[in-house]
Amino acid sequence: MSVADIKKSVDQKMQRSIEAFKADLAKIRTGRAHTGLLDHIQVDYYGSNVPISQVANMTLVDARTIGVQPWEKKMVAVIEKAIRESDLGLNPATQGDLIRVPMPALTEERRRELTKVVKSEGETAKVAVRNLRRDANDQLKKSVKDKEISEDDERRASEEVQKLTDKFVAEIDKLVQTKESEIMTV
Repeated sequence: MSVADIKKSVDQKMQRSIEAFKADLAKIRTGRAHTGLLDHIQVDYYGSNVPISQVANMTLVDARTIGVQPWEKKMVAVIEKAIRESDLGLNPATQGDLIRVPMPALTEERRRELTKVVKSEGETAKVAVRNLRRDANDQLKKSVKDKEISEDDERRASEEVQKLTDKFVAEIDKLVQTKESEIMTV
């Protein structure tokens, strides 16, 4: 594997780590409602578990309310039960065939807990990026050992991998900072 291949591979993997981190952040709720909060909730649909988004249309009714409109009338009770029993602590209310899911206001204590969760997720993402750096450096050392590249090339490539790592860690820090400010804004 050439130096360019190793750098390209580690860059792509680090980018995927950032995307996964962004997806994890989207699941952490702020004071506002967004339909992504319900994405991970599964409902029983004719014997198989599927995400709510595959059996209903989700919209924002207002800044603090999500509207869930099932495509089949018989799914209303199933979806309402799944939302109520989820780990989100939400209390949906049914009006005809529309399920309204109000988002309760976050308390100061809950906001602080959520910022700790965000920091923890950020640290996990940083560890993933650093593990990718370590793997890339191991590949570079193996290439030197197999006499595919020179030690100077390995040193230069290691520095470039470190710069990539620093760039992605800074991006993670920025994302954590942004999410924390979103959470703490009343």
